[in-house]
Formats: sequence, structure tokens, C-alpha cells
Amino acid sequence: MSDPYTELAELAGGFIHEIKNHLSTFGLNLQLLAEDFNDPQTQRERRGFERVQRLQNECERLVEVSNDFLRFSRIEELNLQPCDLLLVFEELIDFFGPMARNSNIKVNRYLPSDLPPVYLDSEIFKQALLNLLLNAEQAMPKGGEITIQATITPEALTLNLIDTGKGISQEGLEKIFKPFYSTRPGGTGLGLPTTKKIIEAHGGTIGVQSEPGKGTKFSIRLPLKISKEL
Repeated sequence: MSDPYTELAELAGGFIHEIKNHLSTFGLNLQLLAEDFNDPQTQRERRGFERVQRLQNECERLVEVSNDFLRFSRIEELNLQPCDLLLVFEELIDFFGPMARNSNIKVNRYLPSDLPPVYLDSEIFKQALLNLLLNAEQAMPKGGEITIQATITPEALTLNLIDTGKGISQEGLEKIFKPFYSTRPGGTGLGLPTTKKIIEAHGGTIGVQSEPGKGTKFSIRLPLKISKEL
């Protein structure tokens, strides 16, 4: 018997793809309409141009929500390979670094040099970590620090990502991994739920500790024996 969740995810994914096709047509026509208003001369033309721009922004947001939903509902089958976690973080920080510098954020890494290979789907796992880094960046509009720590035992690998941002209320902590919950204007509320789903697909768990004004700490635990058997 097929998994009802899988069937629902496939149905939702097909629906979102159909919506995206219509959004593409809608967006293209808005672009052509905006070109017609390229040099508005009258007040009426300026109002028309502003309305077209608002519609373009909403269309782009709907595309973003659609893409995030597809990522959330369709975590692909994992391709687990023994990975060098130091290399994974090096590639991730290389990608995130320019944004961090632009936001006046310092990234500290405290990773043991003797970390053993960890069984991961590295590309999907990097997406989970990137979501956490982006969440930290958004919590520090005036800059700050992100600290990445790793500890390892014979049973598990623990990763901690700590920021010096504004922190999260108790109510927010209870909802933070729920789909579509977001305190950020324009946020889709799917980044952290997607991260949780990716971590759990690797046989791991993710937790969060935070207080308003005292920053946030995300902890990822990957049981090594289980990850080798996935």
C-alpha cells in the first residue's frame, strides 16, 4: 500500500507546478506591461506603473513560496556518501561569506581537524545548514557573530550554530519548525521546517535554545551508526 503522505506530497507538488506555469505566464505579461509604462509622463501613467510593479512583486513572492513549498514537500531520496564535514563547511562558508561580510557578520568556526567522514547527502545537507545561516543573518540586522561548533562521540556528531541576534520568544520557539510560521515580513515560513525535514531524513534531530535579546543556538545531532545504515 502506498504511503498517504507520499501521495499527498506528489499531488501537492503537481498542483504547485501547475500554479508556477500560470505564474510564469502572468509574470511575463506583467513584464511586457511594465515596458509599456517604461517612461510614465502623466500622473495616471505613474499610478499605472506603480500598480504593475506591486503586481510584479507579489508574483515574485508567489514564485518564491511555490519553490519553498516544493523543496519542503519533496525532499529527494538521499544519496548518502562519506563526506568530509570540514569541506562541507568550507564550501558553505565560501558561498555565505559575501553576504555575511555585507551584513557585518563574523563567522567563527570551531571544528576539530580530526573529524571522521560522515555519511551525508552533502548538497541537501548544505541546504539545511544554509537555511540556518540565513535565519541567523536575518536575526542580526546590525551585524554580529555566528559561531559554528562540532563535537563527536562514538555514537553521534553534534553541530551547534550560535548567533548573537535578537533571540526568539517562548511562543516563537514553540512554532519555529511549523510550516508557514514566520516573523519576518515577506518570509515564507518554510526554511526552518525544510531544515528539520532534511535533518530527520538523515536520521538526526534538531533543537533550538533562545531567549529574547540573547541570541539563538541550533543544535543538530546525527547518530553516526544510523547514518551509515540509511
